Amino acid sequence: MPGEYLWSPTPDVVERANVTRFMRRHGIADHRDLVARSTADIEWFWSAVLEDLDIAFLRPHETILDSSRGIAWCRWFVGGSINLAHQCLDRHALSPTRRDHLAIVWEGEDGSVRRLTYAELHAESCRLANGLRNLGIKQGDRVGLFLPMIPEAVVAFLACARIGAVAMPIFSGFGASAVAARLDDGKAVALITADVTSRRGKPILLEPVAHEAAEASPSVRHVIVARPAAGWGFGGAVPPADPRHLDWAELVAGASADCPCEPLDPEAPVMVMYTSGTTGRPKGAVHVHGGFLVKIAQEAAHQADMHADDVLLWVTDLGWIMGPWELVGGLAAGGTVVLVEGVPDYPAPDRLWSIVERHGVTILGVSPTLTRALIKYGDEPVRSHDLSNLRILASTGEPWDPESWRWLFQTVGGGRLPIINITGGTEVGACLLSAFPTTPLKPCSLVGPSLGMAVDVYDADGRSLGPGQGVGELVCTRPWPAMTRGIWGDPERYIATYWSRWPDVWVHGDWASIDADGDWFLHGRSDDTIKVAGKRLGPAEVESVLNAHDAVSESAAVGVPHAVKGEVILGFVVLRPGCQGDAALASELCAQVAEGLGHSFRPEAIRFVAELPKTRSGKILRRVIQRVSIGQEPGDLSTLENPAAVEAIRHAR
Repeated sequence: MPGEYLWSPTPDVVERANVTRFMRRHGIADHRDLVARSTADIEWFWSAVLEDLDIAFLRPHETILDSSRGIAWCRWFVGGSINLAHQCLDRHALSPTRRDHLAIVWEGEDGSVRRLTYAELHAESCRLANGLRNLGIKQGDRVGLFLPMIPEAVVAFLACARIGAVAMPIFSGFGASAVAARLDDGKAVALITADVTSRRGKPILLEPVAHEAAEASPSVRHVIVARPAAGWGFGGAVPPADPRHLDWAELVAGASADCPCEPLDPEAPVMVMYTSGTTGRPKGAVHVHGGFLVKIAQEAAHQADMHADDVLLWVTDLGWIMGPWELVGGLAAGGTVVLVEGVPDYPAPDRLWSIVERHGVTILGVSPTLTRALIKYGDEPVRSHDLSNLRILASTGEPWDPESWRWLFQTVGGGRLPIINITGGTEVGACLLSAFPTTPLKPCSLVGPSLGMAVDVYDADGRSLGPGQGVGELVCTRPWPAMTRGIWGDPERYIATYWSRWPDVWVHGDWASIDADGDWFLHGRSDDTIKVAGKRLGPAEVESVLNAHDAVSESAAVGVPHAVKGEVILGFVVLRPGCQGDAALASELCAQVAEGLGHSFRPEAIRFVAELPKTRSGKILRRVIQRVSIGQEPGDLSTLENPAAVEAIRHAR
């Protein structure tokens, strides 16, 4: 990995940072000392976070942590009561000085804009909460949220939290069978959706999908349909002749705009977030009011450096963990959250940068895959906009390659902004590793453990790998507030998936390493590992070399069976516009990998494709690529964004 530091915080960045305030309050001068103390004494740290961020318990807690049932089943903030919606919404909306501050800004593909202040968001959330109660929905009932990134998604999420119902965010690009599988798994009593959304200027009808999914889910009693798209010019869906379908506007008409938050046990579930497995059976990670709120508020404040005057945009979907992260982190800080419906490069390649400029975005979160997708348009779409309000860039989702990281750093950030690279996951509910605005940065680095996270790198025998000792499994050895409280309805699967390899150790499934300077890097999923002639490496290492070629836009590397070597590498490459994929270029790319990684890792073949199979959140589905390329069934495709890409892989030669 690159060894040079390309960014260091200036004195004004350090002075402004929330984490600086926290360190000074507790007499800590060095960042690594802070990390060490936060993991050595986790009860002190989380107690200090509650004070630092003014987390409002409705009844004070008695104990920070109860680990009597074992590390996998810890309980946090025992004896207290809390409600996520109170911290994220009510305390701002009911404040005379904060109620008129912008909470939400939404922009559609056609340039339409909607804005909600904290007071307006509070009123809408209360009306929907009362409407849900009038339907008999109560604490503990599950409610599916099959919604694009529109204001109604925020209203619905907070309305559920307000009354103690359990939100089930579902990716807005799913088909009916994938939606139904999640509704049925969670035994949802209601589904909230929109009639239609827009993607690249085309109407995507959601209500018929919701109807079909509800038909296949016997527990669903109500389908609530928001119709915000009136006037888009292509109309909405034709409402099914089903008495279970209710119009959102009619449900909230006449409902009171006052609905006090239900005081809840901090361990009360706030949402079930689904992530797909290779078998097609979704895993519902259970997150709770206390732990998820506290950890995400802490990350937004200390890592993304979110302040009340900041404007946060993370390019995401409510059904990806970064959707709730954006809402909870941004609103807990009292800032403004920007929602973008549609895609960031339509109707023009500069759409994202135009939004950043026009809405004064100060904190922008993007994935490495999205960055690579935007690079192909060149620098002009970025440079044609004033991005001077930006002060923080952030990313997650997958490992970076150096070329793409440098483009984001130099072209978008002008070399003046930190890239707060984080990694965690749906089940983690938070970050295991993170950069900070007060730490020097190397390309692609995650710097080190997130605060309060006792993270390590283990070799195959469970021994800790220190700086410069190689690549191993990313693990966590102590509990954290946002950790999932299990997989919904399947506690055995939870233990088997995360806690069974080594006693009391969370095994995350990522390869990681620590360089000689103590900086941490990711190397891809450990279950994506390629093993050539007994030598192991992550696909990200191969992809970084391929992506460094001037002709390559992005790539995916997978291992396929070989009679002699065990596995060999296949590289699937998407070229930049105007470049031609031929045998000569394939040979050149193979040689470049061999030179960069060693002859043993020279790819068996390079195959050129127009696009790679990805999820809506931008993750490359390497396991799908690997299976399809050797003629196997691809497995779970419910999160797939672009089905045509799978066929392209199947026929690539």
